[in-house]
Amino acid sequence: MELALLIGVLLLLLVMGLPVAFALGIASLLTFYVLDIPLIVAFQRMAASMNIFALMAIPFFVFAGDLMHRAGIAERLIRVADAALGQRRGGLGQVGVGASMMFGAVSGSAIASVSAIGSTLGPMMRDKGYDPDYVVNVSATSAVTGLLIPPSHNMIIYAAAAGVSISLADLFLAGIVPGVLTGLLLMFSAYLVARKRNYPKGEFPGWRAFAISFAGAIPGLLSAGIVVVGVLSGVFTPTESAGIAVVYTIVVALFVYRSLTWERFFAATTASVRTTAMVMIIIGAAGAFGWLLALLQAPAQLADLLRGITEDPLLLLLLINLVLLLLGTFMDMAPLIIITTPIFLPMATDLGMDPVHFGTMLLLNLGIGLVTPPVGAVLFVGCAIGKIPIEQTVKTIWPFYGALLFALIAVIYIPGLSLWLPGLLN
Repeated sequence: MELALLIGVLLLLLVMGLPVAFALGIASLLTFYVLDIPLIVAFQRMAASMNIFALMAIPFFVFAGDLMHRAGIAERLIRVADAALGQRRGGLGQVGVGASMMFGAVSGSAIASVSAIGSTLGPMMRDKGYDPDYVVNVSATSAVTGLLIPPSHNMIIYAAAAGVSISLADLFLAGIVPGVLTGLLLMFSAYLVARKRNYPKGEFPGWRAFAISFAGAIPGLLSAGIVVVGVLSGVFTPTESAGIAVVYTIVVALFVYRSLTWERFFAATTASVRTTAMVMIIIGAAGAFGWLLALLQAPAQLADLLRGITEDPLLLLLLINLVLLLLGTFMDMAPLIIITTPIFLPMATDLGMDPVHFGTMLLLNLGIGLVTPPVGAVLFVGCAIGKIPIEQTVKTIWPFYGALLFALIAVIYIPGLSLWLPGLLN
């Protein structure tokens, strides 16, 4: 009864259009009241969910990503990708994917990636005759790679939600191969659509121009390298690495690129504060909601339900992913990571799945939800930047969905894609 109330109220509020954080909070408070649990416990669970030292890395990574966007680092990455890929049929589409992969590696945010790449590359593509829906489809779906290629603050949320000891360094390494694979599959989809629509070819500017553009992008790319190498070597913690990323980005933007003004710094600061506040409110509300799910034994009930359908490990993994894909179309990524990890991670480990492998699968799965209506935050941002209705993109986005789903299936059933690098370097 109480579990039905908790989930039913949440779904009702989401359908009514209430923000996810408030829907989670109201559903949780109402259920606490019905269960006759003092409401102070709800606020204690919210505070406990946010009072995790590792989460301190989130505002720093968000701030570093916003600074990179406003300092013009995305434009330099686009020039590198254009020099390497722009000469192919529909090359600017592949440039968009490549630039998103590189920007995702230095920002760790899908929203930042679609904002930076969409606003910078979008006008260039439209001037070359590319359709607006193609521009949005490329920039939005390729932003998912930024959730996998380190550093990614969503990996930090997963590690905090897992409830078991998971090395963040292993998570960072585990996302590299799946992230690159996803990007390559999206490039192939971009090429097929461009060929069908007969988009123009670009011209290779020559190795000298490529070397110049690459050299100009190296200071920005080094941000991700410093973070990952520092964490892997144990020189500093993930939280410290996030702070170092901010300092390094400011130094590069001020003294190397000389593109950071006081106005841009202030805009990046205020935007990062708003984003961090929204993320932390969602994490707190999701923490109380997840505590109630555990109290009401939702994980055990769902596990029994799925095992009642099949005992086959491969089919169970498929069912878990179908549930995650469905949830991802209605809720944002951060609360889903916190809510679903305690539910599905024990089931996955019972099936013999490594927690690091599960984390990679979870992030890619929920990343697909970010570009899928009715919530689809990344797709909505892409459409807003591209100035087209979301209905127009949904009609033509299917080849890119196909690439993402193919990558997800590969990550699910080929553990080596996620575990090869961590095993190699450990």
